[in-house]
Amino acid sequence: MERTSVYKQFVAMLELHCRSIQSGFTVALSGGVDSVVLLHLCHTYANQHEGVPIKAVYVNHGLSENAMRWQDFCEQLCKSLSVEFSAATVEVLPKRRVSLEAQARDARYLALDELALPGSALLLGQHADDQVETFLIRLKRGSGLQGLGAMKAVTQLQSGRNCLRPLLGVGRQDIEAFAKTFTLQHIEDESNQSDIFDRNFLRNQVLPLLKARFKGFVPSVLRSIELLQAQQALVDELSEQDLAVCIDNRCLVVEHLNKLSPLRQSNAVRAWLAIQHVDMPSKKQLEQILQQSLYARPDAQVNIQLAKGSVKLYRGKLYWVAKDQAPLQAISDISISEPLSLTDSRQLIVCKGKGVRFPLPSETVTVKFGDLTERVKPLGKPGHNTVKHWLKDLKVPTWERERVPLIFYNETLVAVVGYFVNESYASEQGIYWKEVDARA
Repeated sequence: MERTSVYKQFVAMLELHCRSIQSGFTVALSGGVDSVVLLHLCHTYANQHEGVPIKAVYVNHGLSENAMRWQDFCEQLCKSLSVEFSAATVEVLPKRRVSLEAQARDARYLALDELALPGSALLLGQHADDQVETFLIRLKRGSGLQGLGAMKAVTQLQSGRNCLRPLLGVGRQDIEAFAKTFTLQHIEDESNQSDIFDRNFLRNQVLPLLKARFKGFVPSVLRSIELLQAQQALVDELSEQDLAVCIDNRCLVVEHLNKLSPLRQSNAVRAWLAIQHVDMPSKKQLEQILQQSLYARPDAQVNIQLAKGSVKLYRGKLYWVAKDQAPLQAISDISISEPLSLTDSRQLIVCKGKGVRFPLPSETVTVKFGDLTERVKPLGKPGHNTVKHWLKDLKVPTWERERVPLIFYNETLVAVVGYFVNESYASEQGIYWKEVDARA
């Protein structure tokens, strides 16, 4: 590949997948050859497209004694290019059943997202050889279709920020040749030489043998990955159709799930958990979820523990309950003209229509949680009773009731979001609050 081809492929990927180039780029800069080349490509592109802002972010995991030296290198490189630079220090504490690599990755993405330019796309320097390594690691783990699809050119962080990998079609050899041609200085991470880590073993021992033995090995694997991703996209379309039938207010309805074939049942559960941003369960855990929910007695208490929470069965519906959810605090004097962000990734938006009347100028609007002893008469219900009574009557699980948003005008409860409104405040041409997932 000629040196100009590296830039052309970078631009092609950028303009194909980046929704708003004028919002700028935030480059994940480690100081290694791939991220240094990526920064220079972005810098060249910005010079040719006036007004495109660039920022580079270095994340110091503290895992190497050379980390501060690498940070200084990155900062000086950015100064020489007149590129804005930030650094973040993150602490990676070992956890059971979670690899150090995975923990470092999660901490890195969180730090990069927090320090990125507002509205910018996050650019990562992963290339074709990294993609092949990821495929082989997933193959070794026995991954399915989605896992073997390896890395996508564009993904989204939980915040909604686009995460772009514009060098996925460029091989390591071409990146190193590009750096040599333009005499780009970069650092070498000493841990890359240690074959203790699976990825390094593949990179240092396995891939060179495969590339030497089989001509065009990397491009062939990339074509297979592209086909796997296309097949996964078809599966995703089928998943959307099944979930449209099976989901009710973020829950999975077992009665509808039971009407699907066994393969589609498994796929629907995986897709439902993905919507909750839950790591995929093991094959054994997935079998437990299906067996215990599809064949449970009506009064059965199903509770299947996963890494970050549990799947619970209540009155024929499956619920995802995240572990260690923090108590929600009341928010006073809220605006009815802007979305309200809660502390658990949910948002409340106000829509016009059948609901409650608009608040008067003398009324302050507040959202509260957990006031289950508050008494109210819902529209169309007989008499007054507590919120706890009405939510139980509506078959809302006990663990969900404390997290249901309650809307107050001054000191009067006027709406229980998603369930009912106070009859005295009801209006056909009023407003109602709708709950959405801010990560979706």
